[in-house]
Amino acid sequence: MNKVRFGIIGVGNMGYAHLCNFNSGKINEAVLTAVCDIDIERLEKAAKDSKTPVKAFERAEDLINSGEVDAILIATPHYLHPVYAIKGFEAGLHVLIEKPAGVYTKQVREMNEVAKKTGKVFGIMYNQRTNPVYKKVKSLIDEGELGEIRRVNWIITDWYRTQHYYDSGTWRATWAGEGGGVLLNQDPHQLDLLQWLCGMPKRVHAFCSYGKFHDIEVEDDVTAYFEYENGATGVFVTSTGDAPGTNRLEISGDMGKIIVENDKIEFYRNRQPVSEHIKTCKSGFERPEVWKCEVPVYGSSPQHIGIVNDFASAVLHGTKLLAPGEEGINGLTISNAIHLSSWTGKTVELPIDEDLFYELLQEKIKTSRYKKKSVTGTIENLDGTY
Repeated sequence: MNKVRFGIIGVGNMGYAHLCNFNSGKINEAVLTAVCDIDIERLEKAAKDSKTPVKAFERAEDLINSGEVDAILIATPHYLHPVYAIKGFEAGLHVLIEKPAGVYTKQVREMNEVAKKTGKVFGIMYNQRTNPVYKKVKSLIDEGELGEIRRVNWIITDWYRTQHYYDSGTWRATWAGEGGGVLLNQDPHQLDLLQWLCGMPKRVHAFCSYGKFHDIEVEDDVTAYFEYENGATGVFVTSTGDAPGTNRLEISGDMGKIIVENDKIEFYRNRQPVSEHIKTCKSGFERPEVWKCEVPVYGSSPQHIGIVNDFASAVLHGTKLLAPGEEGINGLTISNAIHLSSWTGKTVELPIDEDLFYELLQEKIKTSRYKKKSVTGTIENLDGTY
């Protein structure tokens, strides 16, 4: 195999963007050989616009079993990510899924188990892990420059969306069609980066507002509080109704704090660890000496193209994935915990009660305004079963 033969399942907005990435000539060890969509017009356009010859399929199962591909890139509605991933693994294919990994962890856990049994390469499109800014922050944390983490705060409210955006598709911002709002649509990257950089919290208490700024049934404003095993705490604030919005990540540790904003990193570095200074200082008000450092960031951010190239390298050469698909459950667990805490009004311990989350999600789906008809090869039931 000189190049990995890819099939894209779902050529809507994101799937078509992936097709354009294959057309760009920047994906070196993979080639697009098949596309699939139930919308005939979109399917025909994708087949026509591909710079390499592709086979077009209306049913995902037909593409998966066609023998035309070595790997599939799944860019369907959220509920279908694990469904087609499992079908792909069982057919002996490598699988790359769009974010989020799914809507509920119980389904994603099943996908991970199947992936492990087959031994195929499994990746997720966490393209923000290719961003040199976050890669540098991770290296500072992993190499001990920040010391033990004490607090993390992320305000990510620059997702502003109008009502027109939500009205552009009947499935948008519905429990049955999308499975959630800002947490499932806009924030999977940030929730992944939070756990990638700082680890998983042990407890979550959250407040979600549903349709606060828009005529939608899912969350468009969220404030969540995290507690970590070592006693560190965190706050995550997100919204699609703020303008102008903010995107500011602040991580405090024993050796200072890191601020990420406007694609820049500022490191306020303590000359003496806080844990030492607080016990030994002979003054009641003196603070540790601090140096303000502007941390240099080198390299480009290849984003989606970088993830595809990284995935192809793993298939062909056995290299380690930057974004393993199995890790998709981590950010989704935080998302599910935020929803579950909001629905129950209680602090949620991790790992979450997956059965309770699934039960409460089904109640939301039953009353959802989105009623999708059964179509072969697409969602068969509104309750997330297939």
